[in-house]
Amino acid sequence: MNYNLSESSWGEEEIEALHKVIEAGRFTMGDRVLHFERDFTRKFGVKYALMTSSGSTANLVGIASLFFKKDRPLRRGDEVIVPSISWATTFYPLQQYGLKLKFLDVGLETLNMDVSQLERALTPKTKMVVGVSILGNPCALDVIRDFCDEKGLIFFEDNCESMGAELNGKLCGTFGDIGTFSSFFSHHISTMEGGILVTNDEELYHIAKSIRAHGWSRDLPTDSKVFEKGNNDFFEAYRFILPGYNARPLEMSGAIGIEQLKKLDQMIGTRRKNADLFVRLFGSDERFIIQQENGKSSWFSFTLILHPDLKVSRHHINQGLRDANIEFRIITGGNFLRHDVIKYFDYDCVGEIQNANIAHDRGFFVGNFPRDITKEIKYLHEVLNPLVS
Repeated sequence: MNYNLSESSWGEEEIEALHKVIEAGRFTMGDRVLHFERDFTRKFGVKYALMTSSGSTANLVGIASLFFKKDRPLRRGDEVIVPSISWATTFYPLQQYGLKLKFLDVGLETLNMDVSQLERALTPKTKMVVGVSILGNPCALDVIRDFCDEKGLIFFEDNCESMGAELNGKLCGTFGDIGTFSSFFSHHISTMEGGILVTNDEELYHIAKSIRAHGWSRDLPTDSKVFEKGNNDFFEAYRFILPGYNARPLEMSGAIGIEQLKKLDQMIGTRRKNADLFVRLFGSDERFIIQQENGKSSWFSFTLILHPDLKVSRHHINQGLRDANIEFRIITGGNFLRHDVIKYFDYDCVGEIQNANIAHDRGFFVGNFPRDITKEIKYLHEVLNPLVS
């Protein structure tokens, strides 16, 4: 048996949507992307959604936008509170825009930021908190939201791994001033490559829309909060108002997204059924630490951390999984502070980074996807049991 990290969630509807785009001959961002964005706003209960070429570029466009808003924009040298475990492109835009990172440890059970350390991390230079929900599991987003409101901070929510997760009846990705999502192949919906930025702030939306497409004004309404439109239509079509990028998605990605979004609830329901079995098999096994739900996880994957008291090494476990054709990966890149690239960052650690190191050295995850994988999960349990005995 093979147990893969991910599988395609496409059906006939997605293939047909691709064919229609090809037949129409419009491949760059157009009405299918706009349709998907409108569907996304309705699904997630937000005012504005902006599709991008990836979750990483959604983060980049989002951080860039915060430097150009009129009221209390970010500035180089400002401090940002971040978790020690997240994907690399959570952090890269922060470094690229000259921000100083204040790293907090994570909870070993949730793998999310230890919000009990927020107050300790706060200084007069703190301007933003980046909250990340790891692998489908909601971070303490309500706590971060209240903290940011109380202290007058920006709340940037990276929800690229947790589409469809909920906390207190509210969808993750909608707690922050800006929220970001990914629709990469292995994620909760797949548009090949793709990302989404959401906000309820019209000014931020207009800024992000300009930055997504070269920093030009072409896609903005005449009453935009970002610029005043002139009378020369020839010039206005190529008028650059902000230092932007080309982070536009393909029209094909928008078309696929329309169909995938229709299936999101069903696909997450299947992921949760798979998770019920995983928790039953591994939840009470003291040899492993598995991710504990905070709210309702959308279960991107299944994490396993070897208990620190176990003498068995992760290398031994990984070799056994390879021999059994079970794919696995380090947990979201592990502790970001342990990667070579950290030498290019301006940062401090707030307190001891202990749990992130345990997850980095002793943890891994296996796949979950939107079909019944009862056989695969039972096979995983069968393979792991003798390996950790």
